[in-house]
Amino acid sequence: MPVYEYVCNACKNKFQLMRPFSRSQEDADCPRCHKTGKRIISACYSKATDSAGITQPVGGGGGCSSCGGGSCATCHN
Repeated sequence: MPVYEYVCNACKNKFQLMRPFSRSQEDADCPRCHKTGKRIISACYSKATDSAGITQPVGGGGGCSSCGGGSCATCHN
């Protein structure tokens, strides 16, 4: 089941919820103040180590969607 990130409209708390895809667009209750939170776009970075011990980014290419850089290693989001 995917994990989605939310931010509370009232207290600005960022939190995560594991939900089925069918509920991904629903608002969520903030665990801190119990007001409504809206889903936000999550930044994701994955890496793996090959048999030679070299760590490489996994998936995608062309950098993050938020910065458009050539490598997520240089992204500061």
